[in-house]
Amino acid sequence: MPVLAALLAAPQAWALNIFTCEPEYAALAKELAPEANVSSATTALQDPHHVQARPSLISKLRRADLAICAGAELEVGWLPMLQMKANNRKVRDGQPGMLYAAEYVDTLGKLDKVDRSMGDVHAGGNPHFHFSPERMQSVAKAVTAKLVELDPERQGDYQANLVDFSQRWSQAITRWETLAAPLKGKKVIAYHTSFQYLFDWLGMEQAGDLEPKPGLPPTTGHLAQLLKLTESTPVMAVIYTGYQDGRGAQWLGQRANLPVLQLPFGPGVEEVDDLFQLYDTNIQLLLETLENKDV
Repeated sequence: MPVLAALLAAPQAWALNIFTCEPEYAALAKELAPEANVSSATTALQDPHHVQARPSLISKLRRADLAICAGAELEVGWLPMLQMKANNRKVRDGQPGMLYAAEYVDTLGKLDKVDRSMGDVHAGGNPHFHFSPERMQSVAKAVTAKLVELDPERQGDYQANLVDFSQRWSQAITRWETLAAPLKGKKVIAYHTSFQYLFDWLGMEQAGDLEPKPGLPPTTGHLAQLLKLTESTPVMAVIYTGYQDGRGAQWLGQRANLPVLQLPFGPGVEEVDDLFQLYDTNIQLLLETLENKDV
């Protein structure tokens, strides 16, 4: 009984509940707060633009101490409804427990004016910046500062985790850039602007988009135009990701005699467990495609 009494009297470890909108931020949160309870509203096989406010997500957000989302209007179609139904004051917009990663980075593709005729575009810029290692480093610093604010007793742990992550991340960037050097200048046709940051970082060029307008599926006429483009432009591959319909990519690849490559969009698929493996896998798949095409 004395032992039980002592255990009950001892301070209980309190772990943060962290809700993320996308799996890349769940992976980052686990790097910085490994003892936290981390969940993601989506997987890498789901379009993060379109999510249903399911009861399970409402329950997770209701218990959250911190919510981390990409921002830049990526979740504008579903997150406000989820916040309303969860009724958790901590993670409302403007509250300490709500963090939008886009507020801490300079996004590509910002627009001064947006209207419906332009398709599914974001005035705040491209929100898929988890493929920019420098931007993810900035987000890691912002998340750490937020963790310290919400859980100051673990300040030392969070800051040590950030240092450890940053060191491994910096070393990986050097390795990735050396490994990916042969990809510089290569042109691809891709779906949406999903990999814009990856191409920008590696010095690649997206010569064409499988979508006639952002958010619209490929049409026969548009695919015919892309096919004509491949006759005058050296294209390395046609690229899409797991939650996108691959039929247009396959159609174009077959007729243009080009490799069709499905790249993982986030951790949690195809043996991609974390951010490091996500970058490793994407770069390796691109290099293998280049090597096979040149054979």
